[in-house]
Amino acid sequence: MRHERGRTIEVESLEQFDALVADGATSMSGWHLQAVDLRDRAEVLARLSASGSLLLGCALHHDAEADLRARGALVFPAVPDTPVNPYRSSLYTPFELYEGLDRSYPDTLDARVYAWAQASDDLDRTLVQALHDHAVDDALRDHAGGRRLVGMMGGHALARGSEGYVEAARLAHSLTGAGLTVSTGGGPGAMEAANLGAYLGGYDPSVINEAVEGLARAPGFTPSIEEWARAAFEVLERWPEGRSSLGIPTWHYGHEPPNPFASHIAKYFKNAIREDVLLHVCSDGIVFLPGAGGTVQEIFQDACENYYADPATVAPMVLVGVEYWTRTLPASPLLETLARDRAMASVVHLVDDLSDVPPLLGVG
Repeated sequence: MRHERGRTIEVESLEQFDALVADGATSMSGWHLQAVDLRDRAEVLARLSASGSLLLGCALHHDAEADLRARGALVFPAVPDTPVNPYRSSLYTPFELYEGLDRSYPDTLDARVYAWAQASDDLDRTLVQALHDHAVDDALRDHAGGRRLVGMMGGHALARGSEGYVEAARLAHSLTGAGLTVSTGGGPGAMEAANLGAYLGGYDPSVINEAVEGLARAPGFTPSIEEWARAAFEVLERWPEGRSSLGIPTWHYGHEPPNPFASHIAKYFKNAIREDVLLHVCSDGIVFLPGAGGTVQEIFQDACENYYADPATVAPMVLVGVEYWTRTLPASPLLETLARDRAMASVVHLVDDLSDVPPLLGVG
């Protein structure tokens, strides 16, 4: 195991720790250990130089923790009585967030975390939330590295079974098949349709109609989140070999559950951070399907990124729905005016036909 000199080493499992020790390490300087259970490694820790190491929420015996602090380690202790691990080293999965759904949605981790966050805004809770969002940031950077991420944004109210839902799923299916990783806001509606299409990216496109037919018995997450979510998990069970996609939802909208079709979920407490991250990671461009306030915010937040970006780094912005974006919510004329005489002018597009989208993103 080789590491570049001068670089920090992220240690996110006991196996990684043991491998470093077996490789002859005598110092933990530069090691960032995150949520690793080290209770059975007290003797090993005592032999290693601790100065310059950072331990985030690692399980340690009291004496070992005191010894590490005394020898120069920076130790952030585990936080008791919280439903989230503020030092988690990986993104969520839908199965993790929906554990307990067999009983009821309020029993799931997702619902319990929201209830905990709403119970008070005491300093201890807001500090845990900030640490958690920092950890999710780190896990998302690890996950996004090397992937070609394309965003698909759109309204949360788009019903399962609707024409728009099916079209969004088909577009995501084609983008996934072309080697892109679809990223969404992780919620219901158009976001779920995109994650569904990406999940089914390895199957024949005809499967989308079959899946949507089953989902349509619970067209929205109201009045029953349980029925809505269980219908999704039935699709996951029926077609288990799904492709990877990303969802970036937030507990800020606690009434709005995350869709189960995103294989990796970066869920944040702070919506402002989540919105910024969601747009930032989509380096291969963003498709904007019809939506309302949130989607319009995302259009112009992304436009701001492109407006000030180096010409070599501007990313495509594709608005889908000429009538919608020029008359219903006329964002397109303002966007085109803003882009005039800027490098971003060449990457701003307005289309009606979804088959036009992949080439504008450099695929297909």
